[in-house]
Amino acid sequence: MDAETQQAPAPRAAETERQQVTGVVTSAKMQKTIVVRVTRTVQHRLYRRVQRRAKKYYAHDEHQQARPGDTVRIESTRPLSRLKRWRLVEVLSRATGYRGD
Repeated sequence: MDAETQQAPAPRAAETERQQVTGVVTSAKMQKTIVVRVTRTVQHRLYRRVQRRAKKYYAHDEHQQARPGDTVRIESTRPLSRLKRWRLVEVLSRATGYRGD
């Protein structure tokens, strides 16, 4: 068998990278669940103006360490409930006088 025809084995699920995003906690009122607002910038296809788009993600916070206004990093995981598909990785910065939206 040639080295060219031999292929590397496909990576298993444990070896693949999980998707991670950074956002701001908007709600921490549920038990072990936080709502994270992730804002991204996209360029308009026709007018080329930069726009902000936001999306809410429900994330699992096992130790209930995140508070509203904190900047956090979350990563994708298996479905934990009807809406939760993400889990908290770390709190990047704490909130100072968060007002909410």
